[in-house]
Amino acid sequence: MATISIRVSATEKMWLQQMAEFYGLSLSALILTYSFDQLEDTYDALIAESAYKHYHVKDQSTVSMAQVLAEFGGDEQTTKSKTE
Repeated sequence: MATISIRVSATEKMWLQQMAEFYGLSLSALILTYSFDQLEDTYDALIAESAYKHYHVKDQSTVSMAQVLAEFGGDEQTTKSKTE
């Protein structure tokens, strides 16, 4: 396993240790978990934005689920529960 070092102030280290204790994680697990979560969220947002821009450039249109079910049929239970 590779090692990565980061530099933080003493106050930041204390806060990170308190957060690790709060979540019941080691300091390394806390930083790894939350760093990856934030990076994945940011990546997902950038990909969604790119897809949205591509969608508009191609002048594509959408249809509602009701239109899809009306045209192609669907599970009667799903259709029935939506109309109730």
